[in-house]
Amino acid sequence: MPDISLLDATAQAELIARRELSAVELVEAAIARIESLNPQLNAVIHERFDRARDEAEAARGPLAGVPFLVKDAVCHTAGDPFHAGMRALKNAQWIAPDDTWLAMRFRNAGFVFVGKTNTPELATSITTEPLAYGATHNPWDLTLSPGGSSGGSAAAVAAGLVPVAHGNDMGGSIRFPAAMCGIVGLKPTRARTTLGPHFGEYWGPLTHEFVLTRSVRDTAAVLDAVSGMATGDPYTAPPPSRPYLAEVGAPVERLRVGFRTQTPDGEASSADVVAAVEATARLLEELGHVVTPGPVTPLDNGYAAGFLSLLFAAVARDVERWSSVLGRDITDELEPLNQLYARQGAELRAVDHFAAIESMQQWARRVAAWWDSHDVLLVPTSPDPPVPLGTMAPTNTEPDVAQRMGRLATFTGPFDATGQPAISVPLNWSEGGLPIGVQLVAAYGREDVLIRLAAQLEEAAPWSGRVPPVHASR
Repeated sequence: MPDISLLDATAQAELIARRELSAVELVEAAIARIESLNPQLNAVIHERFDRARDEAEAARGPLAGVPFLVKDAVCHTAGDPFHAGMRALKNAQWIAPDDTWLAMRFRNAGFVFVGKTNTPELATSITTEPLAYGATHNPWDLTLSPGGSSGGSAAAVAAGLVPVAHGNDMGGSIRFPAAMCGIVGLKPTRARTTLGPHFGEYWGPLTHEFVLTRSVRDTAAVLDAVSGMATGDPYTAPPPSRPYLAEVGAPVERLRVGFRTQTPDGEASSADVVAAVEATARLLEELGHVVTPGPVTPLDNGYAAGFLSLLFAAVARDVERWSSVLGRDITDELEPLNQLYARQGAELRAVDHFAAIESMQQWARRVAAWWDSHDVLLVPTSPDPPVPLGTMAPTNTEPDVAQRMGRLATFTGPFDATGQPAISVPLNWSEGGLPIGVQLVAAYGREDVLIRLAAQLEEAAPWSGRVPPVHASR
């Protein structure tokens, strides 16, 4: 029997299908891994062990019995804590009354929820260090951040606690922690997954929900299981021509790939990151693709003002919503940066909010036009390798913390604004042994291209054998 912690979700589901293990045994093994390693990582903040044991035997679906973790933000599960990194909700011991429709789809895929993962307050940070639950540690180096806002999920998958975990992405929150932790993170096309029943949009058009995995085939399998329009969704992504899983291992056409490493602000990426992107460009050339460096000028024309207006308005609305639920204004109970965002958002005029959306949509059209002459853009996921914990913590009062976070999200945030699919893959490591993710971006609706190409890269330069120092197999 292979070490279960090294198996992806597809392989774990196959063990159950072949009756080599039961779903209960698979879930018990995941619980044991969490109990062993989570004290070092602080990735799982709400245990759901007894309910998981009860639910395991009844699990049905393509991934039946596979243990799964849900990020404690946006997607919530009936009868479980939902705090979104907020002390106010933690102190109130708030319990979600229902499943979101995405949570239902995860259940219908066969996943067994074993717990909830740590997230920064209101999912607004690029690091996972909420005052409510403390810092999550990167399994590659416990002194480093795993990224955010899906940092708890990323650390858990990277350390082998579970093979796949939920995440969401408003400015890079799936892709960035995937890069920091050496795993796969796909941000699907806008509206590929539903935000129902409570939202049609969340943070305006910026929020994308999906998962973090260790293999491309898992990413494809989960996308097949949970994507598609739900009743009343205001819009949806165009359907694929065939199942996404059929793209894994399928022949890859000769793609036109452009790449760059300079940030949209004109700054240089770190040397390790530049080397990673250039190495990936050479590998793509060896695989027969047409690869050319280029400026991708539309990225440099700026979307930040519109993005920030949406962020401020979204935080203000979240705070107003939860203040109404709790029966008091909770603004002063927020972390300092979120207090600032909430107050600025509350002062925005409605006309300014709509102007921000118009500005961002006009910018997105200019960016999307680049794909008229290209198939894929290759860029860093982050311009820098993993950063030390505390650098961007809510307790850090240095005035440039927000600016630092903006730099780290400079290659991910734009594609939440355009709604295009983008995937971070762990093809490279720094000289110091830290993961360096690279990002592939396709045209709107073209996850099929990304999955075919990412699977080709995974076969050419496998990463499954690389595990961090803090891992269940060690």
